[in-house]
Amino acid sequence: MHQTSHSSLKERDQLRRKLAAEFDVIDLGKLKYFLGIKVARSTQGIFMSQQKYVLDLLKETGTLGCKPSDAPIEPNHRFGEVDKEAVVDKGRYQKLVGNW
Repeated sequence: MHQTSHSSLKERDQLRRKLAAEFDVIDLGKLKYFLGIKVARSTQGIFMSQQKYVLDLLKETGTLGCKPSDAPIEPNHRFGEVDKEAVVDKGRYQKLVGNW
């Protein structure tokens, strides 16, 4: 794994002190989750995944068992055409959008 130079450590410590002088700072250690994104480190680099966030969202919306789709929209769909029979669940839509 990559070694951090002495000067980099010194600069990091100086930055922490400056931030702590202006803000309430708590060192939570190495980053594991941030805004629903899992962060993992290895010798090959840093990897980020939203798998947990997506699974939680699917559970919450009752779509966990749904099959994936290669095309998220019907091929050759014409925008502007209204399907009179299609009913949109406004509350469910707002809840999904609110999760972003």
